[in-house]
Amino acid sequence: MKRHVFTIIYSVLLAAFTLYIILDTFVISRVYDQDTTQMNTGVFNNEAPDTAEDDSISEPDVYMYEETAATASTVVATAPTVATTATAVATTATADEEIDCYSDGNISVTIEEYTYNDTRVYVADVKLNSAEYLKTAFADDAYGKNIKATTSEMAENNDAILAINGDNYGSQESGYVIRNGIVYRDKAGKNDVLCIYADGSMEIIDPDEISTDELVERGVWQAFSFGPALIEDGSVSVSEGDEVGKAKASNPRTAVGIIDDLHYVFVVSDGRTEESEGLSLYELAEFMESLGVTTAYNLDGGGSSTMVFQGTVINNPTTTGRSVKEREVNDIVYIG
Repeated sequence: MKRHVFTIIYSVLLAAFTLYIILDTFVISRVYDQDTTQMNTGVFNNEAPDTAEDDSISEPDVYMYEETAATASTVVATAPTVATTATAVATTATADEEIDCYSDGNISVTIEEYTYNDTRVYVADVKLNSAEYLKTAFADDAYGKNIKATTSEMAENNDAILAINGDNYGSQESGYVIRNGIVYRDKAGKNDVLCIYADGSMEIIDPDEISTDELVERGVWQAFSFGPALIEDGSVSVSEGDEVGKAKASNPRTAVGIIDDLHYVFVVSDGRTEESEGLSLYELAEFMESLGVTTAYNLDGGGSSTMVFQGTVINNPTTTGRSVKEREVNDIVYIG
């Protein structure tokens, strides 16, 4: 009888512990507190320094964030300002139709829809006259665990002209997170890291070869750790068999790339439906290459893949393929 009671108690405790782990992983929200120790790194005025040894550069206050359950405060360095003219580059891909466009003298966005390998692909061609208009945002303006909102909600809260889902940093325990010049996570992951510098340029780096301190010293303004890199130096950098974890070969996808100075493409594809099959990483890379992209990077995909333009969801986000519905995510990349 005692043995039977012990077995019941053990089973109940095990079930309760398992339930807590599931809730802690996927449901319970935690905002991470900041470590108020100043990092003597970073320069985000005009152009980034060529090397970390440039002693002539003044350094703003940039803080490291410590992952502990508490309330986070916001510290933002001076936004980058770069006044250069974007140069258009001829592309080889042909759009089915132009959906919409926007222009205000500082920002130009053209939304086009393509059909590529039986997949609907939405491309936002973006030209800026300053890198300050390329931004990122967290759900609820807070960095933490299980803090989520839809891409459209975050776009509205940040007055975004254009927004796509980000790298969903909260789905990983490691991987560099730098947003708007602030280091939120300095634990290296295994994935390629996309760095966007204060001058608007892009670079793919290996996190094993450089620290977040060094990246900020070099002028990195944003860093994403989903990956992989799709195009480097104008050439496809993934093979036909490459995939993200155990993901299916054909998926909804989200990617960002650069064509020329302050000339970007934001790309989102539909998938998992009869109307739109979805793309493999290699197909996505080939498509990005056809747009004339020199550097391209894969962000969180699947049900997360969402593009919002002037308050409207442009694509058809779906997790199962049976219904169209936005999935809540941790972060966005946006123009505004």
